[in-house]
Amino acid sequence: MKSAIVVTVLASLILATVMTGCGEMGSGGQAPASAGAKLASPADLADKRIGVLLGSAQEAFAVKTWPNATVLQYKSPSDLALAVKSGKADAALHDSDPLRVLLRSDSDLGVLGEALQRFPIGAGFHKDNAQLRDQFNRFLRQIRQDGVYDDMLDRWMKKGETHMPDIAAAKGNGVLVVGIVSDLGLPFTVVKDGRPIGFDIELAQRFAASLGKECKLADMEFGALIAAIASRKIDTNTSSMFITDERKKRIHFSDPYYEMGTNAFALKKNIVTSAVIVHAESKVPAFFANLVASFESNILKEKRYLLIWDGLKTTVIISILSTLFGTLLGALVCYMRMSTNKMLNLPARFYISILRGTPVLVLLMLIFYVVFASVNIDPTLVAVVAFGMNFAAYVSEIFRSGIESVDKGQTEAGIAMGFTKFSTFVLIVMPQTVRRILPVFKGEFISLVKMTSIVGYIAVQDLTKASDIIRSRTFDAFFPLIMVALLYFGISWLLMQPLEYLERRTDPKFKRKLVGAR
Repeated sequence: MKSAIVVTVLASLILATVMTGCGEMGSGGQAPASAGAKLASPADLADKRIGVLLGSAQEAFAVKTWPNATVLQYKSPSDLALAVKSGKADAALHDSDPLRVLLRSDSDLGVLGEALQRFPIGAGFHKDNAQLRDQFNRFLRQIRQDGVYDDMLDRWMKKGETHMPDIAAAKGNGVLVVGIVSDLGLPFTVVKDGRPIGFDIELAQRFAASLGKECKLADMEFGALIAAIASRKIDTNTSSMFITDERKKRIHFSDPYYEMGTNAFALKKNIVTSAVIVHAESKVPAFFANLVASFESNILKEKRYLLIWDGLKTTVIISILSTLFGTLLGALVCYMRMSTNKMLNLPARFYISILRGTPVLVLLMLIFYVVFASVNIDPTLVAVVAFGMNFAAYVSEIFRSGIESVDKGQTEAGIAMGFTKFSTFVLIVMPQTVRRILPVFKGEFISLVKMTSIVGYIAVQDLTKASDIIRSRTFDAFFPLIMVALLYFGISWLLMQPLEYLERRTDPKFKRKLVGAR
């Protein structure tokens, strides 16, 4: 098992390095993805492809300002940068401060014109939780008076520090659940050495300490923050959220704790005032240099391997528990579906139709934000329930088709020989059913493992989320993605081995070989 994981990781590293090298060689001297004049100002984006962060204020701004442009939505800042660098988007809009850090890390990107708009930033609260909002406002006034706020601004915004101060954690007055976006970028939120740091993180921890509460950070997608507040999954958020009239309809905001602008950015070679950087041709030694550099940057630096390990464990746990739960539930639904009793048959038909016709992501968010809206439940458990329910709808039909494929005469013969209906099913029908359904069952299981990659939408840090966090720090497009893709392959292969063994054990040819060997 360990050797398979090592081989998978090494293959991912080599392939990622090759892809990274290819990407670098192809980025210089090519024409823009959409033919036309170079970009001189934001006004030139009127008919271009513009990338925005899903659920951000930039999305509404882009649609309103450039009605003839194609607005492309992405779920993380690293995806925005990747879209621009790969030519999928001609330009993108992002918050000014994180963009400044991004441009320092990537010399291929440049700012297009001046700031487009400015918005105040505040913490969000449920409309029925005015008390917590007022407590935050008093806390904000206090840290401004005693100089703590100015010190935070100086360290994070001006000096660009990445060291979190020691803040005494209080645990005597409950827990404050704060929603964050870990891949938002410095100076607000990033993950370093396996834990979130940044201006927003320090602000959240200081606020929780002022209340005498333990600060619990819930890492989720930016577009899910308002839904999480409205459904009380989190108490508040410190994630650099712009205060807009549209958002005020759903949640309450605190007094502004910062103000930030929005800038457009694009490839420097596509901007009129920017010089084009021509990359040197790749040589053989550069391959090994890229391999070492990518491995160090994406795996070793800031202990990023801990993110991969935690994501790996989460993905495996969700996959195994969802499969077990879905198999048991699918067997029950199959029994109801094959029953002649309409009180059992009709609900089973309805369940199968609804679950197979509902996208898994929609089902996952419905269960988390609607069904368990008022329940404090672990998101990982919600993921197991959602994936298990979806898996059960397909497995029940697989079971039914397998059972019905066994000749009814065998059941009748078993009963005629004195077996009960139950023993006839267990001893005669089920072994044949298992052998016939295993190939299809394995396919559904692999699909389930791959579907777990969406759990980041409900604040579960799996392999895909770990990849997003790493890319937000390294801005490496290929290495983390290919590494995680091959890790998913490794997980699927390892978890498939018990099913492969069961398939061999139930194969009559395999049994005859064993008998012949003896």
